[in-house]
Amino acid sequence: MAVLFAGDLPLLATYTQVFMSAAGRFVTTYFPLFLLGALFGKLMDDSGSARTIAHWIVEKLGAERSILAVVLACGILTYGGVSLFVVAFAVYPIAVALFREAQIPKRLVPGAIALGSFTFTMTALPGTPAIQNLIPMPYFGTDAFAAPGLGMVAAAIMLVGGTAWLSWRHHRAHAAGEGYGNHPDDPRPEPRARSAGAMALDRDEVAAPGILVAVLPIVMVIALNYTFTNFLIPTWDTGYLAEPEYGATTVAKVQGTWAIIIALIVSSVAVVALNWRVLRDRVATSINEGSLGSLLPIFNTASEVGYGAVIASLAAFTILRDFVLNLSPDNPLISLAVAVNVLAGVTGSASGGMSIALETLGSTYAQLGEAAGINPELLHRITSISSGGFDALPHNGAVITLLAICKLTHRQSYVDIMMVAVVIPVTSLIVIIALGTMFGSF
Repeated sequence: MAVLFAGDLPLLATYTQVFMSAAGRFVTTYFPLFLLGALFGKLMDDSGSARTIAHWIVEKLGAERSILAVVLACGILTYGGVSLFVVAFAVYPIAVALFREAQIPKRLVPGAIALGSFTFTMTALPGTPAIQNLIPMPYFGTDAFAAPGLGMVAAAIMLVGGTAWLSWRHHRAHAAGEGYGNHPDDPRPEPRARSAGAMALDRDEVAAPGILVAVLPIVMVIALNYTFTNFLIPTWDTGYLAEPEYGATTVAKVQGTWAIIIALIVSSVAVVALNWRVLRDRVATSINEGSLGSLLPIFNTASEVGYGAVIASLAAFTILRDFVLNLSPDNPLISLAVAVNVLAGVTGSASGGMSIALETLGSTYAQLGEAAGINPELLHRITSISSGGFDALPHNGAVITLLAICKLTHRQSYVDIMMVAVVIPVTSLIVIIALGTMFGSF
């Protein structure tokens, strides 16, 4: 429609040469990351490892810290590369049991899952294999551990601020005499529920691994990613990358991608090996379902990137580009944050909005950063954190899916999702921009 109304662009040529070219470049660059991430998450789910980790955290923290238990369970799983949708399905029944026992209103469950699943572990923590932390790497020549100190500060603000908000909401509800509430559609209570709200293992969970086996692949993802990025890949003979057939690039621009690919492959193999007794009859099924599960997310995001490339080809885009770039001529970090946040909000997608911003303006911001003496790692971290702000507006697909899983409505629970996944992350972004401006990347 944009091309039709513009009137000065050939429709078919714009589709095949602009839209499809941009979408194709995105798929070419990021398909291994989407594929391996989805595969690893599926194996963690099918092996029972995700449930084991969630139950272990719940048992250790107890019902009196139900909100924190749910947040940390989601956070550890997503930081380890498990899909937020897998995490939501795995943690929801546990959260229901915990909140019911502690008499915390069920309407706070989506906020707790959102805080743990798509805030600090998605955009801020260094080394997270979330795609929102990986997309900026080729544009700025960075890796998943970019600006680790700033990332930790942002993560702490999101975690502490979000948990404090949910706890305050619980205390207010308790003071008003509000308990868990009547929710007949909840998962049925476990007949052998253990103390502290921990749910008893059902027949499928009897074969689930112990906590050390369950956590080991997650530790491997982070450790292998860091080791290959900082110690192994830089020692390889990669002079051939300068040749045209290999993209005339440098190892600095690809080592982050290579490292996470290796880490996810090795860790996926480890999940299968450590849980062979459980997975041996369904390895092929898990691999097929995990692989298929990666297709919809990557092609959705690639389509958004293609759409962004078409918009960027319109004459009117020049006005928008100049407006964004001139928001703060002396500090490109501010305009970068605004551009990514606005596009993430418009598309309802963190990865989609970020990808459009980087596809259309990534090279510009890289040049502006170099001219201003800004470390590319700081650009990476600002971009990643910015994608996790306005993306969680009411029309966001993850928000809608989370509410559907919890059998709650926007009216009941969106205020808390907005606070923990929009307001507090944007606040952390402002703090990081200020710190980065004053002290640079650290």
